[in-house]
Amino acid sequence: MNHQDAGRVRVRFAPSPTGPLHIGGARSALFNYLFARKQGGTFILRWEDTDLERSSPESEANILESLRWLGIDWDEGVGKGGAFAPYRQTERLDSYHPYVEQLLAAGQAYYCYCSESELEEERRQQMAAGLTPAYSGRCSRLSTEEQQAKVEQGCKAAVRFRVPAGQTVTVSDLVRGEVSFETDTMGDFIILKSDGIPVYNFACVIDDALMQITHVIRGEEHLSNTPRQLLLYQALQLPLPQFAHISLILGTDRSKMSKRHGATSVVAYQQSGFLPEALLNFLALLGWSPPGEQELLTREEMVAYFSLERVARNPAVFDVEKLRWMNGQYLRSESLERITALAAPFLIQAGVLTDPISAADQQWAQLLVESTRERVSSLQEIAEQGRIFLGTEVVPEEEAAAVLTEETAGPAIVAFRRKLAAGGSLSVPEAKSLLKQLSKETGLAGRKLMQPLRVALTGSTHGVDLDRVIVLLGRDLCLARTRSWGTAGD
Repeated sequence: MNHQDAGRVRVRFAPSPTGPLHIGGARSALFNYLFARKQGGTFILRWEDTDLERSSPESEANILESLRWLGIDWDEGVGKGGAFAPYRQTERLDSYHPYVEQLLAAGQAYYCYCSESELEEERRQQMAAGLTPAYSGRCSRLSTEEQQAKVEQGCKAAVRFRVPAGQTVTVSDLVRGEVSFETDTMGDFIILKSDGIPVYNFACVIDDALMQITHVIRGEEHLSNTPRQLLLYQALQLPLPQFAHISLILGTDRSKMSKRHGATSVVAYQQSGFLPEALLNFLALLGWSPPGEQELLTREEMVAYFSLERVARNPAVFDVEKLRWMNGQYLRSESLERITALAAPFLIQAGVLTDPISAADQQWAQLLVESTRERVSSLQEIAEQGRIFLGTEVVPEEEAAAVLTEETAGPAIVAFRRKLAAGGSLSVPEAKSLLKQLSKETGLAGRKLMQPLRVALTGSTHGVDLDRVIVLLGRDLCLARTRSWGTAGD
């Protein structure tokens, strides 16, 4: 089996649109994208939509939106066209049938008339006997007359590939090295269902060959499909791509990643307030490592450093806390204007701001982001911090309430109210100045002054700097939240 002639790299991401884009699929798309960009090649997106019952336009829209949000753009394929259109399997059905006919004519495939119930009974008997379930090949032994009788009885026929007996198929994998499979454990497999729809293993071989794919980079779960695909390439004398199967993604408990380890779809992380560049950076490091110790990488650095040689064989661990840390780093390094714009929908959803956002609210939101982003790890957490500044009532946390019983708490709060009620504009420098003057006038400093004010205003002993709390609440809310400590005229 010879590899594709050396030339321009062509890779593809070919999801089945049967659900949202999951983390594993996004990582496969990213690795293909990085490899294509590094090699100056072409990255193709196509739909493998032959699962007619489960495929949906909604899933297609989700996958496209998720890829665009991550900034993984493709050169050819869905929505862009190209020399090998169409890029949807259900629109390519005519292209598969000549290859089915070629295999039938060569005796390398045959019609199978077995019903689902017959196949299920065969599987049941094999398992009861302690055997690995595999098709027995009984339809491969039907005479022409027997086949004709099946047709006359109205039996619908699928087409099966005749797996050669007693062979070892070796996958030369760019990540996993050489992996061998015995054909005797495979059984003859279906390539065309009785409704005329090709199955995955057959359709993707034809598509990859016709679209001149040079490298198939995909998840390790597809490795077991590869020997069947290699047999098809060999039987049809099609040019063979190089394969690279990237590691599984596990949860922190080393079990297969599932919802209990955190969200599994890209859109769920978008909706939780993660930045696309943070998730992209995190995905890149799931099973690949750049040279050196650097963890925060720009897209350009990922492209520059990427190679399949640095893709690990061992499973990657999806650590949500690591992702949260990384997202926090991006929240703090991006411009204040951009993070404020990204946080705005979350603030509206949380009821902190109303849509459309006024100029004054925009200024307020920017101060909130500036005041909170050092201590949060998502845009959603910024919105949660914003909720602290809503409403006139404050219920102190249990531990914080004790601060208000201290001897100096009442005088500090009453003096603050008088100072605030005296008027004057409120900005962060002015609030800072007000607190300094208050300290001089009351003789209270540090914790003795700040903690009672903070608890009275927010209900907590920690959080946003007090001068910023005062500005974010505004004069009226500050007075309302401290009204139980007397009036400004006391």
